[in-house]
Amino acid sequence: MRDDDALVLVDVLANFGHEDGDAMFASFREAHESLQAAIAAARDAGIPVVYANDDFGTWSGDRGRVLEEARRRCPEPALIDAIAPERDDPFLCKPRYSAFDHTPLDLFLREREVRRLLLAGTATEMCVAQSAIDGRELGYQITILPEACAAVDPENADIALRYLAHVVGARIGLEAEAPR
Repeated sequence: MRDDDALVLVDVLANFGHEDGDAMFASFREAHESLQAAIAAARDAGIPVVYANDDFGTWSGDRGRVLEEARRRCPEPALIDAIAPERDDPFLCKPRYSAFDHTPLDLFLREREVRRLLLAGTATEMCVAQSAIDGRELGYQITILPEACAAVDPENADIALRYLAHVVGARIGLEAEAPR
């Protein structure tokens, strides 16, 4: 990790209360250890850990309310607790797929002179991919942490990752980074 990085967590306080919730939860559970490791590494490196999350239609922008709702919708609420934002972590409610769409994320990142985004969360093929595309369009270097991402459909997630790498110019995984 570099000092101009930020870890952006997209919808990690996930909604498993929908028709694809079981598939999403199975993938989330599989990615959970890597997600925890990414959060710990970012905090150890002193880079921002930014949460950009749906607010389950409450339109409240209330971190505590979103966290409680995520716990309620998760078959294993302890998994949510293990990755929950700390008191000083930036927390943005997003109304759409992208973490940038109608949020102050770009302003926050530019104020801190962030150049590269490390993206993780749910779902790879939806909100993570759209956030990567928008971030790249805004001039950020993008690195997707696929082991720390969950997906509804693994095949679509693979297609999204290939698209992000070959068309958008995102790097897939930290091991894909060129030496500094």
